[in-house]
Amino acid sequence: MGLVVWLEEVSRRDHPLVGGKAANLGEVARIARVPPGFVVTAEAFRRFLEATGLKPKILETLKAVRGGGPEDYERASASVRGLIETTAMPEDIAGEIAAAYARLSELAGAKDVPVAVRSSATAEDIGEASFAGQQDTYLNVRGVEGVIDHVKKVWASLYSARALYYREQMGIPHETVSMAVLVQKLVNARSAGVMFTLDPTNGDTSKVVIEAGWGLGEGVARGIVTPDEFVVDKATLKIVERRISRKRVAVVRDEAGLTKEVELPEEKASAPSLDDSEVVEYAKMALELERYYGHPLDIEFSVDADMQFPRNLFIVQVRPETVWSRRERAPERRETGGGAVVAKGIAASPGVAVGRAKICLTLDDARKKLQKGDILVTRMTDPDWVPYMRLASAIVTDEGGRTSHAAIVSRELGIPAVVGTGNATQVLRDGEMYTVDGGKGVVLAGAVEAEAKAEAKIAEAVAAGREIVLHIYRAIPTGTKVYMNLGEPEKIEEYKDLPFDGIGLMRIEFVISSWIGEHPLYLLSVGQEQKFVDKMAEGIAKVASAIYPRPVVVRFSDFKTNEYRSLRGGEKFEPEERNPMLGWRGVSRYVSPQYEKAFRLELRAVKKAREELGLTNIWVMAPFVRTVWEAERFAKLLEEEGLYRDRDFKVWAMAEVPSVAFMAEEFAPYFDGFSVGSNDLTQLTLGVDRDNDFLVRINPKYFDEREAPVLKAIYELIDRAHRHGLTVSICGQGPSVYPQMVEFLVRAGIDSVSVNPDAVLNTRVLVASIEMKALRERLDAVYRALYKADGDEEFREIVRKVFGRLRY
Repeated sequence: MGLVVWLEEVSRRDHPLVGGKAANLGEVARIARVPPGFVVTAEAFRRFLEATGLKPKILETLKAVRGGGPEDYERASASVRGLIETTAMPEDIAGEIAAAYARLSELAGAKDVPVAVRSSATAEDIGEASFAGQQDTYLNVRGVEGVIDHVKKVWASLYSARALYYREQMGIPHETVSMAVLVQKLVNARSAGVMFTLDPTNGDTSKVVIEAGWGLGEGVARGIVTPDEFVVDKATLKIVERRISRKRVAVVRDEAGLTKEVELPEEKASAPSLDDSEVVEYAKMALELERYYGHPLDIEFSVDADMQFPRNLFIVQVRPETVWSRRERAPERRETGGGAVVAKGIAASPGVAVGRAKICLTLDDARKKLQKGDILVTRMTDPDWVPYMRLASAIVTDEGGRTSHAAIVSRELGIPAVVGTGNATQVLRDGEMYTVDGGKGVVLAGAVEAEAKAEAKIAEAVAAGREIVLHIYRAIPTGTKVYMNLGEPEKIEEYKDLPFDGIGLMRIEFVISSWIGEHPLYLLSVGQEQKFVDKMAEGIAKVASAIYPRPVVVRFSDFKTNEYRSLRGGEKFEPEERNPMLGWRGVSRYVSPQYEKAFRLELRAVKKAREELGLTNIWVMAPFVRTVWEAERFAKLLEEEGLYRDRDFKVWAMAEVPSVAFMAEEFAPYFDGFSVGSNDLTQLTLGVDRDNDFLVRINPKYFDEREAPVLKAIYELIDRAHRHGLTVSICGQGPSVYPQMVEFLVRAGIDSVSVNPDAVLNTRVLVASIEMKALRERLDAVYRALYKADGDEEFREIVRKVFGRLRY
């Protein structure tokens, strides 16, 4: 091969000559669509350095800076880059580049075809080090002179401050690295982004994660926007998660060929940048590429606005995923305890760090302010920030997603990161102490001790042999099903391997408050109701897909009016009630003319998750049912939205109001089962406000699920429901706290108990032991009734069976 080769002529074997990026794309071109182009080889770069006499000058400059600080690297970089960019290109190299560019223009049918001029370093895209963004890429370059000038600029970027620093940290000698340059026809990008063939935040290899934004991929890669995120299950090729963000800007090319940021109209900003067919097609490409390469990949893509699907889908870069490929699948994590949440964003890199926030809006700010161990808080990062990111104990950004530059580099550096907060640079105060939890995506006020929560204690207790221990627990048979309560959908990844039989209570309020944040009636008023449906379906699907085919009982929203008012736009639609706990909540809200349209959005979300995503393990539950006529109207609403009860779709009612417990037979025609909400049932049976702790401070018995009237109501419900063929569960706090409560419920014949995650293991063992104890008692009673043996005879019989004879 010579100084210039065509992309289709190269393969991975040519890595030393054409660099990792070009070698990989040559391979990719055999499997997927890539833009046509040519490579200015590393041999051309070496000849340039030798012919111009620059090589010894460069090495001398780099030797002097070794082990220095960020400013030293920047000075050395400026010196070396200036030498390369101002030195004339030798005629033989320039001639071959000009001839190749002319041929590419002819193939594209354009006089001066716009091209991307991209780095392809010989140490780039190797599995042990991700050189993402360390060398420069130039877009929309036109004309022979422009291409030649930008080839030199790319060569010079081999000596950027970030690249120099990174190579030293990874132990790669500068003199062993060379640079090839990839020149490709530029895709007229409608949308672009990045995809991983595993989940980059937790290493889950069963998923493909795709992030995309409008315009050029630079918007996603540099974290300029918080991208749309799609998660595709590899086995089914179904989209199991979908987050459509508000992408306020797009990076586009202007008439002069320069890139710029443009504000997007609200309608486009909130619209998905990829449609479902494009997501699935890209996921297929990703799987084919992963099978070919045999390891997880980091893939850049671009959708051409001038072509038709699927010919418009291009792969523009493929490189090995470099974080989870060299990390244990279950990294050690510390969990945060208390502390007020100051900022919340996307969990981008796990871990917890404590430090002083330094608000750095520019690199100059970072240069002046950032000290080792500080928390770097900025709008976004790009490769120029790497030397300063290395100093930080944690990274927090306003913009970006899980595959943004800040996220990728933070994971590789092993420091916590929270990205896409939207306002961290505004709400955090310069110099104050904060705790960053990169696993949860939150920033907490103050220095919060990393205390293990209940679920972390479980993980620590079984860390050495987790799978063996959990397998033993799963093998414990119980007639009474043990379900688990769940709030935040994200938590299912931590809990999915616990030995529960299903989710007995998924609180949908967490999806509304954290994933949507806006009042459904407000969204209806501004024509954004589909956002509510999509986000809710996504949250439900995240849980249901993780534990399929185990059932997930989704409780429809049970916010009180004061809680709904806190959502964006809520003040306009919510009355002010003196006692919201006993006011407009649960089913009374759904069947009211004021709210019915909003409730139908919840029904459509459930239908979407069940039918479009194929998650038939989703059941539903109506909260705070008061009267039979409410139940009848509720059942009609489900049917009107196409949700019909059958063997695969169960509809439960919360038994929180005593009327349900003592008239279960009247409610039976409209439901398949009941679930006891012990907190509200205790409140309404004993006449105690659960939010008012004054009486409880006088005597805790004022609010106690174990009081006889509450137990009687539960017993009556079980008895009446079973007589009419309905099941009964419980999802309140009682069984998670009181072992006696579990024993009472099992002995009363309850069908299932749903407990908090930290109580699953103990509850499963407890239920099994209670069932065996109860069975033994009943067998003993039958034995005594049949054989009427007296105590002395029974004693002698037991001794003979155990010891063979009596011993004196």
